[in-house]
Amino acid sequence: MTAVQPKPSTPAVGETFDSLSPATDEVVGTYPIHSAADVEAAVERARVAAEWWDSLGFDGRAERLRKWKGVVTRRLAQLCQVVRDETGKPIADAQLEAVLAIEHIAWAGKNARKVLGKKKRPAGLLMSNQSATVEYQPLGVVGVIGPWNYPVFTPLGSIAYALAAGNAVVFKPSECTPGVGKWLVDAFNEIVPEAPVLQLITGFGETGAALTRSGVNKIAFTGSTATGKKIMAAAADTLTPVIIEAGGKDPVLVDVDADLDAAADATVWGAFSNSGQTCIGVERVYVHEKVHDEFVAKVVEKSKGVRAGSDAGAQYGPMTMPSQLNVVRRHIEDALARGGKALVGGADAVGDRYVQPTVLVDVPEDSEAVQEETFGPTVTIAKVRDMDEAVEKANNTKYGLGSTVFSKARGMELAGKLRTGMTSINAPLSFAGIASLPFGGVGDSGFGRIHGADGLREFARSKAIARQKFTAPIALTTFARKEKTDVLVAKLITILHGKR
Repeated sequence: MTAVQPKPSTPAVGETFDSLSPATDEVVGTYPIHSAADVEAAVERARVAAEWWDSLGFDGRAERLRKWKGVVTRRLAQLCQVVRDETGKPIADAQLEAVLAIEHIAWAGKNARKVLGKKKRPAGLLMSNQSATVEYQPLGVVGVIGPWNYPVFTPLGSIAYALAAGNAVVFKPSECTPGVGKWLVDAFNEIVPEAPVLQLITGFGETGAALTRSGVNKIAFTGSTATGKKIMAAAADTLTPVIIEAGGKDPVLVDVDADLDAAADATVWGAFSNSGQTCIGVERVYVHEKVHDEFVAKVVEKSKGVRAGSDAGAQYGPMTMPSQLNVVRRHIEDALARGGKALVGGADAVGDRYVQPTVLVDVPEDSEAVQEETFGPTVTIAKVRDMDEAVEKANNTKYGLGSTVFSKARGMELAGKLRTGMTSINAPLSFAGIASLPFGGVGDSGFGRIHGADGLREFARSKAIARQKFTAPIALTTFARKEKTDVLVAKLITILHGKR
């Protein structure tokens, strides 16, 4: 029987929907469908809570975030089980994303003061009588709309940084993973019972749209490019700024001097882990012609040891969104129909819940499997004459999220040429685990950044302050200014900046 997506139901009191296991169709939880009025009420509560949360200061917030991090860590096994129940991914994969999320909570709380605290700025010679400072103030209320593929790591990359910056947060998790969202919010509220600083709303697209139109001070969205465009359009009505973290078609470049075993292992893991349902997962590989055949052989051999399933021996689980099965099948069939070859898997790799690993070669660059995000456990491998061609083909996409380069001599050079927001060199997806690095894309992969100092600043507004320390000997901002003052200023600026 084919798995189905969560469906709304109408019991006697309120409207609810069921969260289903994608592996068994078992109901693992029932949650309310929050209406626009419910969302507006949550945002109003958050406005009051935001003032209290801001009043705690950086140190007070950091202490609460530290305690929240502790609760998540001590109950890690429980959280991982909820993730597995709702996504089908192995416990080990659930633990990996939770561990990375814990690191981000820690970094945000520890570094918020250093990044956002008041700092002096140089005033310049003409304004030397002034003291210049800048500080970052919280926005107020941030709406976070999270995805289902990494329901812990991804939304906490926005939530933790927004909280550390002094904002209250209204969080809408995916309708596929509401239980994970509830678990995280409940754990936070144990530590912060005084005010609804972090609130949960659940439901479908209408609930997310209501949050976007609710007057929050910023929306952080992770999901498809198509939905991201709808979020932007809705937010435009109230000039609500947005962060969009959308899809990717992430490439791997393998140079002639690459460690081929490491590159093959990274390709297999990056393409197939989490059923390929990873926005920064590996979807395309461009390999120098001199090592192409050897690399492909290694990928094929490693792929044969990877299997989808729900048993303990499986390396990854079912497709969480049943509708994605049709996308994966279409991309594989299109690639094969246009001359591509499946060295592992193929069209029959797509089942009613699981997709087995599929390695495709000789696929035309204009095919769906190369140009469109597959979001499934497939990968295309192409031969290139050199790395210049590899860069050209890697950049020939509307997406620009993550990328990986395997090269001993030219890693930094090649990384700098790739039109992506993030690149890892000689290791897979390592940028995501480094809390100090910004995370985000370009083009159809979105804009704005989470994580690191850039992520903290995304959830704050800069406040510039100029304070006069003493009366300037030359008064510039007055109608009483004399002609000789203008002559003096012209001479001074010429001396400072007029050199040829």
